[in-house]
Amino acid sequence: MMRKNTTNLVMVIFLLVGISTIYAQKKDYGSEPEKCAQNLSLFHESVKGKNFTDAYEYWLWCFENCPKGSKLIYSDGLKIANDKYEKGEKEVAGKLIDDIYTKRIKHFPDNLGKVYSDWAISLEKRGASKEKVFEKLEAGFKADPSGLSIKNMAVFFKEVTNRNKDTNAQKVFDTYDDVLEAVNVKIDRLTKELDKINAKDSTGQTLTSKEKRKQKNNGINLRALGKAEGALDQILGEVATCDRLIPLYKKGLEAHKTDAKWLKRAVSRLHHKECTEDALYPTMVEAYVHADPSPEAYIFYAGILEKNGKKGEALKYRNKAVDLETDPYKKADYLYKIARTMGGSSARKYANRALKHRPSMGKAYLLVARLYAKSANNCGTDEFSKRMVYVAAVNKARRAKAVDPSISSTANKYIKSYSARFPSKKLLFTLGLKSGTPHKISCWIGETVRIP
Repeated sequence: MMRKNTTNLVMVIFLLVGISTIYAQKKDYGSEPEKCAQNLSLFHESVKGKNFTDAYEYWLWCFENCPKGSKLIYSDGLKIANDKYEKGEKEVAGKLIDDIYTKRIKHFPDNLGKVYSDWAISLEKRGASKEKVFEKLEAGFKADPSGLSIKNMAVFFKEVTNRNKDTNAQKVFDTYDDVLEAVNVKIDRLTKELDKINAKDSTGQTLTSKEKRKQKNNGINLRALGKAEGALDQILGEVATCDRLIPLYKKGLEAHKTDAKWLKRAVSRLHHKECTEDALYPTMVEAYVHADPSPEAYIFYAGILEKNGKKGEALKYRNKAVDLETDPYKKADYLYKIARTMGGSSARKYANRALKHRPSMGKAYLLVARLYAKSANNCGTDEFSKRMVYVAAVNKARRAKAVDPSISSTANKYIKSYSARFPSKKLLFTLGLKSGTPHKISCWIGETVRIP
């Protein structure tokens, strides 16, 4: 009898804790707040135990009577509905899923980019028409482009391109810019999270299970995002040609000559697509600098100055951009761009400065790796010492991959290419050298590496 009473007491306490947790998330419990809180707790505990059948009645009452009570009504409701769908109740469950998304958007209109993106994924899995899927993706894109999944960003952009490439190229370009900005927002957010976790990990502190999971998941997502721009460019390829871009921007310049956002995007695209030989490009860059004397505008203006042989003035504007920028990640990006205009130790100096502001900037390490590889013949006096330079280059490429999962694919190509140029076993045997022996690389590199 004592044991039974103890068990009942534990269940009561458990239920009360559940109810108090739900109250902490309280939004609007309707006309029967106590019953709403109790049923919320009951269905949530059942869902956590994957007992979706028992959860259904309690959940349905909340769904119909206190739809503003908690987001759990919608997140758990989808699990319940999907369980029904997988068990064969496809028509009923499909309608229920759509009703859940509709009410979620009505009563909790936040994070809508992701909500619509998830709804689109659900519709696609249920065999809905391409038009219905696109309708949800478009709604999600308008609400928050960065909320869309990586795959859905590409799907949405491809559909916009197919619909408008022959009739409204400007819409295609604008959508591309919005998608790419969303990709970069995701990359920055995930990278900042990962940097904090890695910083904690590097000091020997124990990561929580949640941090370990985030470390792994962010790495996976960053690798996928690193490939996103290439996929988007492939879709855009046939539309964004210089023959199309230059007439389009010539036509629009007068109307947008003070529109900083339009000018920034136009200049960026002309630069990216190497449409910089036309006289329109410097004209637009100057208009961009006047409309928005910002760090990014100065970077583009510096490119014009350098092309006109004014290298000293170009570097002055680039450094001015660095000094004006307050965001450490953007500052790192400008320092990296300066590094790319230089060579040897000067380029490495700016790359290292970039890494101080953004330790996870893998492309800065890859830049140094390229610089090392290009200097192999100059930094070695014989076959062995020249080949050892590639060891230093591979070390940088491996470091790039370690700190920045988004460039893993590119880093792997560097590692494979440079590793093939390492000193051969035959050469080491002939010289009487052993693996693991330290070797100091001469000239500007000045690093000590170990014989592989």
